[in-house]
Formats: sequence, C-alpha cells, structure tokens
Amino acid sequence: MEYVSFGQTGIKVSRLCLGTAFRATLFKKDSDEPAAIRTIQHALDSGINFIDTANFYSYGRSERLVGRALAGRRHHVIIASKFASPVRENPGPNDQGASRYHILREIDNTLKRLNTDFLDIYWLHTPDPSTPIEETLGALDDLIKAGKVRAIGCSNLKAWQVCEALWQSDKLNLHAFAAVQNQYSLLNRWELEPDLLPICRRFGLATVTYSPLAMGLLSGAFRRGRPAIPGTPWADVPQYAALFDRMMTPRADEIVSALIDLAGTHRCTPAQVAIGFILAQPWITSLIIGPDTPEQTDEVLAATAVKLSAHDLALLSSLSAPDQPLKVA
Repeated sequence: MEYVSFGQTGIKVSRLCLGTAFRATLFKKDSDEPAAIRTIQHALDSGINFIDTANFYSYGRSERLVGRALAGRRHHVIIASKFASPVRENPGPNDQGASRYHILREIDNTLKRLNTDFLDIYWLHTPDPSTPIEETLGALDDLIKAGKVRAIGCSNLKAWQVCEALWQSDKLNLHAFAAVQNQYSLLNRWELEPDLLPICRRFGLATVTYSPLAMGLLSGAFRRGRPAIPGTPWADVPQYAALFDRMMTPRADEIVSALIDLAGTHRCTPAQVAIGFILAQPWITSLIIGPDTPEQTDEVLAATAVKLSAHDLALLSSLSAPDQPLKVA
C-alpha cells in the first residue's frame, strides 16, 4: 500500500480509504453487522489506514460499527467523520446543518459512538446555505483548539464556496479546510478538474474522491439498451431507476466498452481498470472505496497492481474528458 501526505497536515494516509456506508448490509434491517466489522478489519490488515464514516450513515450506526471494529487499533488509523446531513428520520430544525449548535452537539455524539477522544479529520458533509461559513469555521476552530479534531475538510462544495471558506479562515485567523472530498469517476470528472483542482493545488489541499465506479455503472455489468440489473439501486431504488437511462448515454457506454477491452488486455476486471485510472492521477490524495465484504475489498485492492500504459490513460481521458464550453474570441 502506498501512503501519501494529507495536504499540508503532516498526516500520512493510504491511497485507498475505506468508506463505511455499507450499502449492501448496513441499510438492511437484517444486516450482518459482524460481516461489516470483518470488512473493516480486513481492510486494515491489508494496509489501509484511512477510514471514512459519517453521523448520517444509518444515523450513527456506521460510526458505532467503526468504533467496535477499531478496538485496540485506534492510534494506528486515521478516522474521518462528517456533519451537516440529517442525523435521524424526520429531522428537527437543529438535527442537520452547519451551525455552531449542531456542530458542538454532534461532535460529542460522534466521538462517543466511535469510542475515541478525537477525530483526525472532520468533514463538512454538504453546504448549509442557512449558516454563514464563518460561524461553521469558528466552531470547527474551537474543536481543533479543544483537541477534539485534528484537521477539517469540506465535502460536495463548489469551487467558489471553497474559496470563500479559505478567505474567511485567513481573514479571521481560523484553522482552514485542509482537504476537499468530491465525487470523481470516468463519468464525472467535471466536478473536480476544471475549477476545484486548481484551488487544491494552489493552496495545498488534500483531494479525496468517492464513487469511483458511479455506483457500479463502470463495473462492466451495465450497458446501454439493457435493463438495469435487479438487486442494484439502479433497478430497485426509484430515484436511481428513474435516472438509469439518462446515465447510460452513448458516451457512457463507449467508456464502459473501453474498460471491458482494457480489462481483457490487463487480465483484470473493468472495475479495476476504472479505479486504476483514478489512482494514476498523482493529484488525488486518496480514493474512497465502498466494499461490503472482505472479498470485495480484495478485488479493489488488486486495482493498485493495474498499471495502465500512457496510451491506455490517454484513451480513457479522451473518452471521459469534461465538457469544455466554447469560447468566442
């Protein structure tokens, strides 16, 4: 496993980060929690030292599982959690957001569930337009000074929002965001590359990405003109089923076809090629993966051994290039 610096914090993290939403197990009423714990421990045994969770994931259940899985190993693992998303069904007015009230309440709940005295990284999960960013940053600065949090980051923010946050931190002499976390895949390069990436490079922010397979669309199992596979969110969850045909465009299918061809050349899976493309981008600090079992963890770990050629990378880059607006002179 390769370990890299987490922005300018001095923290070293693995290039792969274990995400713990556990879609296939944790969100089911009959979920096999021991299997989720085995998956976490297997990832650690395999060299991953970076775990990402959130108070939103099954409304605290994920954090409790992570806390149990890390018993006796806490100080060998970088733990990140998040705030701002709703913390229960039918949330009350203060059960979500980025207010000082919500942050100071939720950090204690998160630390208790994780059975730890501090978080290594605390993410603002989503923007909160109802709370001034300076209030959010002030509360997070207090958490760092109190020793409850080591570093802070932001997730799913637009470039202008990150710029505003960095400016306010500098103006008010507060601890600044050290990292961004956004979706990134061969089907979604536009969210990071055109605007956010230059900001991260200029200010030394770590870049963490998630959803590398676009919820399985890049696994090679889904093709344009074919129905979504039963048992997957694209077939079973109404909000995703309604988007399936719009997601599997001719361009998307061309990317999947290239992944299948390259998988044959490299004797691996299309998913491993898709992840290999992301890991080949040196500006990406860590890639969040979401296996539900130890076996799925091993499949993703094998992607670190996939070495795509310059021609392979150029092909995938060309097929997936973010749309660039025309500029009239």
